[in-house]
Amino acid sequence: MSTIYLGIVVFLLLLAIFDIVVGVSNDAVNFINSAIGSRAAHFRTIIAVAAVGVFAGAALSNGMMDIARHGIFTPQYFKLEEVMCIFLAVVVTDVVLLDVFNTMGMPTSTTVSMVFELLGGAFALSLLKVMGDNTLSVGMLLNTDKAFQVIIAIFLSVAVAFVFGWIVQWITRAIFTFTYNKGTRVRQGIFAGLSLTAIIYFLLINGLKGSSLMTPELKSFIDANTATIVLGCLAGFSALMILLTYVKVNVLKIVVLAGTFALAMAFAGNDLVNFIGVTLAGISSYQDFTANGAGDPSTFMMTSLMESAKTPIFYLVGAGAIMVVALTTSKKAHNVVKTSVDLSRQDEGDEMFGSSKMARSIVRNTLMVSKTVGRFTPASMSRFIGGRFNVQDAELADGAAFDLLRASVNLVLAGLLVALGTSFKLPLSTTYVTFMVAMGSSLADGAWTRESAVFRITGVLSVIGGWFITAGVAFIISSIVCSIMHFGGIVVMLAFVAIAIVILVSSNIKYAKKAKKRDELEDIFRSMMRVRRGDYAEARRLVADHNRLANVRVMDFVRFEFMTLTSAFMEDNYQPLRGAQTRIEDERHRWKRIRKREIMGMRRIDPMVAIEKNTWFFLANNSAEQMLYCLKRIAEPCAEHLGNNFAPMDEEVSRPYLELRNRVEPLFERTIAMLQNDTFAVEADQIRRDAQSVQEGLSALRKQHIDYMTAHSDTMSMQNANLVYLNILQETQELLSALRHVIRGLNKLRA
Repeated sequence: MSTIYLGIVVFLLLLAIFDIVVGVSNDAVNFINSAIGSRAAHFRTIIAVAAVGVFAGAALSNGMMDIARHGIFTPQYFKLEEVMCIFLAVVVTDVVLLDVFNTMGMPTSTTVSMVFELLGGAFALSLLKVMGDNTLSVGMLLNTDKAFQVIIAIFLSVAVAFVFGWIVQWITRAIFTFTYNKGTRVRQGIFAGLSLTAIIYFLLINGLKGSSLMTPELKSFIDANTATIVLGCLAGFSALMILLTYVKVNVLKIVVLAGTFALAMAFAGNDLVNFIGVTLAGISSYQDFTANGAGDPSTFMMTSLMESAKTPIFYLVGAGAIMVVALTTSKKAHNVVKTSVDLSRQDEGDEMFGSSKMARSIVRNTLMVSKTVGRFTPASMSRFIGGRFNVQDAELADGAAFDLLRASVNLVLAGLLVALGTSFKLPLSTTYVTFMVAMGSSLADGAWTRESAVFRITGVLSVIGGWFITAGVAFIISSIVCSIMHFGGIVVMLAFVAIAIVILVSSNIKYAKKAKKRDELEDIFRSMMRVRRGDYAEARRLVADHNRLANVRVMDFVRFEFMTLTSAFMEDNYQPLRGAQTRIEDERHRWKRIRKREIMGMRRIDPMVAIEKNTWFFLANNSAEQMLYCLKRIAEPCAEHLGNNFAPMDEEVSRPYLELRNRVEPLFERTIAMLQNDTFAVEADQIRRDAQSVQEGLSALRKQHIDYMTAHSDTMSMQNANLVYLNILQETQELLSALRHVIRGLNKLRA
């Protein structure tokens, strides 16, 4: 029996490695998004600084491990087989759940997942134990006070981080404005000195009180000389930073990199328990079991877990090394970072999220409140505040989402809040804190304009909703898995471990294949957004490339779906129509997104050229969208007709249409080739004339069929099919009309 539980411990270690990898992929956003978003340094430099911080934080971490041992449940009432069941269920659930979120590119909380998985597994077994023993109660088995304290701290941190992020950034921006690089050397130096002092105090002193290397003597010395240390750091750092500003060193870059290091260190110290805390508790349980004779695991009580953790340093160092490797190699980490940076960027860009009713309501009510406050605010104060927050003065580094000042506030404030929670041994969610600080600071900076606010708020609500879903799903799945393991025994435990490993491996293989498929359109857009302001020629070239490729894709989509829809109706074949409406609607939303991107690109070209080309740009784009609407109006009646198994179309009646229809597909193929080869001068007019010829044929055929229906109105048994047929004739005409307008608009646009 002892050998079996040794095998479970080995599996826990293996799954802990997976957990570290997927956890770091998710949580990398917490400490590198500000440095990446502000372009404080090269990507490799940022990753290197963060990696050193992660390793140092992991190696010095120990004080948070008690959460997994006795922070959520009371182990003295549980047997070895029961705690092993809980720990294994937690780790299996955690690795799969986090991997799903990483693949979606959504940041979630490893702290929330770990806490609610422990709570779910312990709750399930507590209910089973209470049903079998009347002397026990759920309140005795669960550490409800501590669990409630942890949960409240996690969710309260959302509001606290957002509010403090907004207030601190507002005050900072009011002092420095968006032109902080001009004539503010002393203020910049003092700000940098204050930031570095805060980092030293909260992260290296407060944040490491519970670390394994913090000896009682060192702790007493720090406690006795805290004021001296803080004042000395403030004076020394401020003087050094002011001196550096006078020799043309950007001290805010130093603050951002130092903040990245410190926040990475705080993350590892706070969140390492999420990745290995449960596994270490399982190892400790097994060691206690074997040290006391390795008796019956079904009767051996786990009182030893009530003691504080004494984690061997090699576990911490090993975990730190794995975290560094995961941070430097994970592609999913970069995907999650993109979501956070996009939602907090200063200028316009591609909005990842759509609009929602709640977001629209929040924006509308906020505008009403703002107007009301504005009526009672003195005009002089309004002018002063407007001058301090003139977003048009913002100077961003090439490709940066926001400036170094906001990045500094994000890192320092998030680090302070995380370190404060760590000092009280509360596992605050670093994801919640850093994300909400970034959202609060972007709001204070005016990054959420009336043009983007509804999309940004929808994004924030989506991410927060994902956090709450994480809590619920983690609790439910862990409780179910734990219950099944409890009744199924060792065989079921091993089966769940195997399932988790298979899911992870297959998920990573699929993600790697997906990542290899580079989206050329996405690459062009990113290049377009990185063009230097004033480089009109490059911007115009990229807009033209983006427009050409986007139209090639939409033309190919319309060609394929048009042939599919019409063939399915004429052949009375419902199967090809399944999902057609969904595909068309998805393409319509994708086209709207492309149109928004190209409008942003048009704003980067020469304003006079943009005004000249504006009419043709909108003609081409609106006509392309009209083609998608034509497909939608064909698909709906066809799907309804075939879905209801109505009488099919008479082949003799439909044959003339098919002859004209077969001339439509080559028109789209020729248009696609013209776009790809840029042969407008040779092909454009001829394609438009050929399309008009087919239109005229369709018009005559439509009139002919109306006359046929009128003449045979008393004897026709396929009235529904004939109405759908008339609709197809009309929409095919509209489709060709839209195609002609697209070609005309694109031809004028490229000239």
